[in-house]
Amino acid sequence: MHSIEIVEILRRSTQGVTEPFICRGEDGKIYFVKGKGAGRKSLVAEWLAGHLAVAFNIPVAPFSLVSIPQELLQVSSALNLSDLGHGYAFGSEECSVTELTFSRIDQVPAETQQAVLAFDWWIANEDRTLSAQGGNPNLFWDEAGQQLLVIDHNQAFDPQFNPDSFCRTHAFRNQWPKIIVDDQLRTRLVLGMQQALLGWDAWVDAIPQAWWYIDEEQTLPAEFDLTQMYAHLSEFKNPNFWRVP
Repeated sequence: MHSIEIVEILRRSTQGVTEPFICRGEDGKIYFVKGKGAGRKSLVAEWLAGHLAVAFNIPVAPFSLVSIPQELLQVSSALNLSDLGHGYAFGSEECSVTELTFSRIDQVPAETQQAVLAFDWWIANEDRTLSAQGGNPNLFWDEAGQQLLVIDHNQAFDPQFNPDSFCRTHAFRNQWPKIIVDDQLRTRLVLGMQQALLGWDAWVDAIPQAWWYIDEEQTLPAEFDLTQMYAHLSEFKNPNFWRVP
């Protein structure tokens, strides 16, 4: 299984619910690493949603499996590394970007906004809120490249997903009426979902075995229903897929 070995643990981020560890990989790049403390379900969601996003042409930060040697955790450190753990973790590459603000939403092309909105609807991800009062968009702006960068899918596939709340709080919610009335746009989006889902089996097979269990002994399965998740993703075939209750 291909992974980037972590060679140095620099510090822990104070941003984000999971507060990832900032580490250096063997390739010299800096990664935001989510490990044991993030929860197995979170890691699986990041991995699968990340691949779906790439296949759906969502501009996500480059990500990879990273491996953390046990001996690295034994090196004297002022950090509490129990939330990092050893073995395989999820690493998102550091990029030179700034968080997208409400006042700069119009800089994002409408087509990109529509794609991100539709994608989050598809994967049941409410964790992209933004208004004039602030929020938690998990969206960044690459000033040099003049393009959007999307991060964090750890709350995707939420069984408590609230469609009404999603349509009221999503950063790109103003694109929803366009999606609803434009038959050709919805057709393109659904075709993109259909194509993206073709890679599902390969991405599932690449998930580290340890992620399916809560404990290191791999005796307590994590609560993650892949069958239900795939069934949810297949809902784009349903004529009522875009309908808000």
